[in-house]
Amino acid sequence: MENIKKEVEEYLLVCENSKGLSKLTIKAYRIDLKQFCDFMQNKNSLTKEQLIEYINYIHKQYKPKSAKRKIASVKAFYRYMEMEDIIEYNPFHKITLKYKEPVTLPKTIPLDSIKAILKYSYKKLENANSNYQYKVALRNTIIIELLFSTGMRVSEISNLKRKSLDLQSNTIYIYGKGSKERIMCIANDKVSRLLCTYIDIYDSNSGYVFINKLGNRYSEQSIRNMVNDYAKAAGVELHITPHMFRHTFATALMDENVNIRYIQQLLGHSSITTTQIYTHISTNKIRHILEEKHPRNKLNL
Repeated sequence: MENIKKEVEEYLLVCENSKGLSKLTIKAYRIDLKQFCDFMQNKNSLTKEQLIEYINYIHKQYKPKSAKRKIASVKAFYRYMEMEDIIEYNPFHKITLKYKEPVTLPKTIPLDSIKAILKYSYKKLENANSNYQYKVALRNTIIIELLFSTGMRVSEISNLKRKSLDLQSNTIYIYGKGSKERIMCIANDKVSRLLCTYIDIYDSNSGYVFINKLGNRYSEQSIRNMVNDYAKAAGVELHITPHMFRHTFATALMDENVNIRYIQQLLGHSSITTTQIYTHISTNKIRHILEEKHPRNKLNL
């Protein structure tokens, strides 16, 4: 295993240059593979028994979803070495991996909470006392509006380029996860006008749509912090994250009986299986069904 670290670096370069994976994905791979190398550092080769020992170790240390990802990272790495004839034998072929992941429903935001956050953001915009305060409030308001109205990932909003906007047709070209491009439309006139105003007054040489006070890209973490701060200031007790807007976007469309294939395309999912987490029935939908359809409510006693 003395050359394993060198092979890991070569593999990460291939992932970055040939596969076009995002920096966040590469970072996760690097962490997972370093952890694997540290575990295997005193071993000369990877046997089936040692691999099973590692898999058991990972499952004891992490939750099922994280363990699955970490093991998948190692499996992909060994598949690469096998295809490149770096190793003669791939021990993963002798192991059947079965994962029992708990089924958890996506966390959504109640619509009254979204309304409260939006009202607070527009109030900040209205009460801005300086040009700088106005520009910041405008930027933040548009970000929250886009999170809710488009279901974009926080990374997609943070990395959105000006050249990806077609303001005449209210269209956004999103270069998303897995190097996949999709088209999103801005269907609300108010959001469209705000975005046009923002682009007119924000003079940036960075090329990014959303920037910080230094003129650099407005980072994912900064957006998360802003969303959480706005939610608290609006009196929303629930801990709000940008990704919850994405869940709410998809669930709301599902409740309106939008075809799941359309939702898959809007979210940029490669597989319909990923989108199917939104096929659960919301609490409000359950309440409506039981109130309207259950025979008990038709009995006059």
